[in-house]
Amino acid sequence: MQKVYLDNAATTQVRDEVIAKMQEALSTFYGNPSSTHSFGRSAKTGIEKARKTIAKYLNAQPSEIIFTSGGTEADNMILRGAVRDLDVRTIITSRIEHHAVLHTAEELVSEYGIQLLYVQLDADGFPNQQHLHTLLTADDTKKLVSLMHVNNEIGNKIDIDAIGTLCLEHKALFHSDTVQSIGHFHWDVQKTTIDFLTAAAHKFHGPKGIGFAYIKKNTGLKPIIFGGSQERGFRAGTESFHNIVGLEEAFKASYDSLESEKAYVQHLKQHFITNLKNAIPDVKFNGYSGDMDKSTYTLVNVCLPFDESKAQMLLFHLDLKGIACSKGSACQSGSAQGSHVLMEVLKEEDLKKPSLRFSFSKYNTIEELDYVISVLKDFAEN
Repeated sequence: MQKVYLDNAATTQVRDEVIAKMQEALSTFYGNPSSTHSFGRSAKTGIEKARKTIAKYLNAQPSEIIFTSGGTEADNMILRGAVRDLDVRTIITSRIEHHAVLHTAEELVSEYGIQLLYVQLDADGFPNQQHLHTLLTADDTKKLVSLMHVNNEIGNKIDIDAIGTLCLEHKALFHSDTVQSIGHFHWDVQKTTIDFLTAAAHKFHGPKGIGFAYIKKNTGLKPIIFGGSQERGFRAGTESFHNIVGLEEAFKASYDSLESEKAYVQHLKQHFITNLKNAIPDVKFNGYSGDMDKSTYTLVNVCLPFDESKAQMLLFHLDLKGIACSKGSACQSGSAQGSHVLMEVLKEEDLKKPSLRFSFSKYNTIEELDYVISVLKDFAEN
């Protein structure tokens, strides 16, 4: 049976050079980075080198990079810290953000009594900048805007520079969950007005369980995990050295080969869109995922014209055929509520149909995509 992995938005295959770097770290540089002997100093040096590497590619300062266990922890650190330490009393976000942002913001309403506002979205999930302006000027409370650069389900890519400029004009802090963006798009935090961003290594061919937060200098944010002075005091606990150097290696590889790999994956996506339309003419692309300019090149989210009986068997059928992807319908497996993102952007009749997210990487091939399309076409016709 052919095996095809098209769930790269969930996690990516780790690069061989990343695995080699992590093995070296585990076998050779096993000292505690906080120890003062040579074993510890070697590990500490490696961590600081990784920090400088990431800062260089983002045009940030090394002190602005804080290693975390991933995007979820980083989102929590920033949102909670902004309310607790920076006197933020209003969080403005959208209803299609990752739950790491949405659930944290909702919890902050319960804990601190802050105001939580949602920017209006157009029919396909883009934030309305005029409405954001209205929310920013509604009162004099200190505000934090949290809008993700690339949506993890439908791939919409917002105008991050315009949003940042709007926040600056109204003296609001700006945070973006860039988990689906870092490693796939160039970033310059000196040109893009942003106070905080978050990233996770396993989205760009690195290990799971490691990520980082960019925290602009002099924001006044304080730690939420206490116990030691690691990570400039922001995050106590012995650093996961092998994961940090794995993140660094994956980060370097992603950006050193970004243009060639981006062009290759863009070709894969365009091929998939064109040939899926030919095979199943009534297919729809959710959000802006079918628009090469308004969405990330790494994924599509498709609404398939299947009735309820066929829809219930679709993922099972794909799995039997060796195809890995993600379900994005209103009735996701294990969840009575389904996708909160699709509920915001799909019409009632399309919510009853199956939606799937196919996400691509450098390791996929045209032949794999043709196989997936043929399986979907056969399923539609039988």
